[in-house]
Amino acid sequence: MLFEVWAPQAEDRVSLWLEGAERPMERAEGRPGWWMTEADAGDGARYGFALDGGHVLPDPRSRRQPDGPDGTSAIVDQDAYEWRHAWAGRGLGGAVLYELHIGTYTREGTLDAAAEHLGELAELGITHVELMPLCPFPGVHGWGYEGVSPWAVHEPYGGPEALKRFVDTAHGHGLGVVLDVVHNHLGPSGNHLPAFGPYFTDTHHTPWGAAVNLDAPGSDEVRAYLLGSALAWLRDYRLDGLRLDAVHALADTRALTFLEELSAAVDALSGDLGRPLFLIAESDLGDPRTTTPREAGGLGLHAQWNDDHHHALHTTLTGESQGYYADFAATPLAAVAKTLTHAFFHDGTYSSFRGRTHGRPLDVTITPAHRFLGYAQTHDQIGNRAQGDRLSATLSPGLLACAAALVLTGPFVPMLFMGEEWGARTPWQFFTDHTDPELAEAVRNGRRREFAAHGWAPDQIPDPQDPATRARSCLDRTECSREPHARLLAWHRELIALRRTQPDLTDPDLEAVKVAYDESARWLAYRRGDTLVAINLAKEATGIPLGAGARVLACWDPVEPPGADGVLRLPPESCVVLAEG
Repeated sequence: MLFEVWAPQAEDRVSLWLEGAERPMERAEGRPGWWMTEADAGDGARYGFALDGGHVLPDPRSRRQPDGPDGTSAIVDQDAYEWRHAWAGRGLGGAVLYELHIGTYTREGTLDAAAEHLGELAELGITHVELMPLCPFPGVHGWGYEGVSPWAVHEPYGGPEALKRFVDTAHGHGLGVVLDVVHNHLGPSGNHLPAFGPYFTDTHHTPWGAAVNLDAPGSDEVRAYLLGSALAWLRDYRLDGLRLDAVHALADTRALTFLEELSAAVDALSGDLGRPLFLIAESDLGDPRTTTPREAGGLGLHAQWNDDHHHALHTTLTGESQGYYADFAATPLAAVAKTLTHAFFHDGTYSSFRGRTHGRPLDVTITPAHRFLGYAQTHDQIGNRAQGDRLSATLSPGLLACAAALVLTGPFVPMLFMGEEWGARTPWQFFTDHTDPELAEAVRNGRRREFAAHGWAPDQIPDPQDPATRARSCLDRTECSREPHARLLAWHRELIALRRTQPDLTDPDLEAVKVAYDESARWLAYRRGDTLVAINLAKEATGIPLGAGARVLACWDPVEPPGADGVLRLPPESCVVLAEG
């Protein structure tokens, strides 16, 4: 088989070390910086590369790291797995996503253990599972955003074949699979790319140090490296989409941006494979061009997370007003109304958190609602809190039901965070497993300093390196059979079923969403076609003028439809979905 590596940093020679034996490599003709050789090798064979007689390093394009990021690579025969289920693909239209972290979804923390519960998600009505990053990182447990080897699967999760089994099982249940990938940085430990070539550049600086090289000398190859990785996940593992972490942190000044290049490549692969593929951006820019088609001058990504909508929901439900919540908290129901109808809250308005105007208006006449994901909780919005507390730690079951209604009947593609469907009480905290003692201590102290600025004592901040922090973050499925969890689970199931059967709830027309609210009385109602949703967040019953003639489709508490006076009388901290006609 052919072994090749891009290693322009090598001055004189590059060697392939295969199963402990050294083999010289030759410069590839017409491919500057590339070295190649051929050798007999099969699935599982261990190998690595040595530059100028140095240490053996893992392959930058390694598909498997059996001993972790610092070990040698292993060959993976991508044709060896026998797929059991044919799969035509599943796009974002009408989708309901479920964000899942393999390491805490079960106590075992493996892909195989998680796969055993996929039938439950299908029964709930989920259409796609969105996996948090799977690339190798030091140790066993972590969030995954400090990964290296972006072509490989974390071995403690089960490695590459376990991912194929997971995807195959998901497809057998009718579930699509989305993977969170990180292109804006690599982890600080186990990252050997700088030894090979200019994968990073000091031209730009990011919160993680030198930027991934997308526009400096050598960036053509770096782009090809990241593009190849993205396409490999979609092609070799039959994934349906990728979530792109923090695309606003990609430093890229080239005329043709990396994101445009990636979206074009994914669309081309979709055509070749004959099934829908999509890219979902995490972006802090408030810029409609992120998901505007390339032919209309945009980047061509297919959807983006909508943190503005989350912040509006969060402040409305909790009353929190610190940090970036401040602008939303001033008139929270007005913020919810604006995001329900215009997606962005900051669309050229002043952001007190940033100290400047932020965002750009969205043209709702041409932008379908499925360009945005809507959610009340995510790994970021839970795990980046000091104690990793979920909404269920402070909100009543009724308010949790209201949050579910706002997400699952709203105009955007809904996304739940694992356990949210039953109001899980387990926290989801920040945890790491760094094998470098100095790095571990730096992360621990950095976390404490970050929250000390907000009044938290050091002993109140969970130690990321303590195994108990990860253990606390694992889901407790025994909750599902107890109240109020069982009732919340049934409510989520009912709302998702309603989303399938009521065409109004998947109508992509944002311009057709009509909202009314009373900030002081704390109620909000919105219309989507002939479907009405009413939310009462107050601690006392309220009357909401909806008009006569509607019938109840689903309700958290028993409620009568509006009477002849057209007023809906809704119990405290409750919600209802109605239909006219």
